Amino acid sequence: MSYLFGAVVGFVAWFLLNYLVAGLFTVDQNERAVKTSFGRAVRIEGGKSTLDDPELAATLTADEHERYNYPQLRVIGPGGPYFKWPWERVYKVSVATQSLNIAYDPESPEANQNGSILEAVTKDQLNTGLTGQIRYRISERNLYAYLFGIKRPIIHVMGYFVSVLREKIATFDAPAPELAEGTQATGLSDVSGISINDIRKNLRRLNDAMDADSKSSVARYGVVLDASLITGIDPPEDVESALAAINTAHNEVSSAISLAQASADQKIVQSKRAVEIETLKAQAEVEPLTALAKQLSDLKEIGGEKALIAYLRNVHLGLYARAKKYILETRTWEGR
Repeated sequence: MSYLFGAVVGFVAWFLLNYLVAGLFTVDQNERAVKTSFGRAVRIEGGKSTLDDPELAATLTADEHERYNYPQLRVIGPGGPYFKWPWERVYKVSVATQSLNIAYDPESPEANQNGSILEAVTKDQLNTGLTGQIRYRISERNLYAYLFGIKRPIIHVMGYFVSVLREKIATFDAPAPELAEGTQATGLSDVSGISINDIRKNLRRLNDAMDADSKSSVARYGVVLDASLITGIDPPEDVESALAAINTAHNEVSSAISLAQASADQKIVQSKRAVEIETLKAQAEVEPLTALAKQLSDLKEIGGEKALIAYLRNVHLGLYARAKKYILETRTWEGR
């Protein structure tokens, strides 16, 4: 009888230890957890899916809605202790932001020069190496896709990111340069429109475009791509030397054009100033004549023709007084 009692006590102790005490768990601050019951993930009430989230659904095309339609799960936040039954299983994931080299290949770590440089081809068929990082985090809004939708989500996310990046590099077009008011296009942009140069000058625009095109990764894989930081564009050495020569020539031509434009602008300003000076001189010469004409009109109106004759005589006398020499014309009468 004592053996039977001991066996029962032992079984109870074993059951409590393995199924009740071991059923307690906690969730760290940077973690989120979900439970499965008999292998089925616990959903939220109402049976909503990711397509019921407007922000997630907006990142997918119409034909992707059916493919990436995942149920929304009941997410367990930080804290505890929580309890699970023996037929339940807890899956924990870290939601902290992490970073990866853009050249990292989870399936083949030795690829892409041991995960250091990612190769891509530009629109003018130049092979170039890209360096940089991506920041990502697990989205608690779509944990089903990350935990159960894909076997190795990081592989899919990296493959998706690299495919989008290579497509952007192959089709990248630099924006047209903005011209200041009054300036004309020089045509140098057509000569120097080399894709590698364009990408180097517009890395921020490329990163912004990558961030915009990578928003659907949340709905696809449950991973948020916070930012892509492409920091380097490194073509082969022979291409780099050719680009350096082209850039040097372009800078020299640009400098010459800038100097020519500055000289032309200076001459235009000087010409405008000269015209203004001559205009002021002409106005200064016309002003006394205009005033004199008004005076003569007033004099004629007041004194008549005799007043004008007297005015002219006085003017002649004044001129005679200032003249050093004058010639008096005499006439000879024929027949006298």
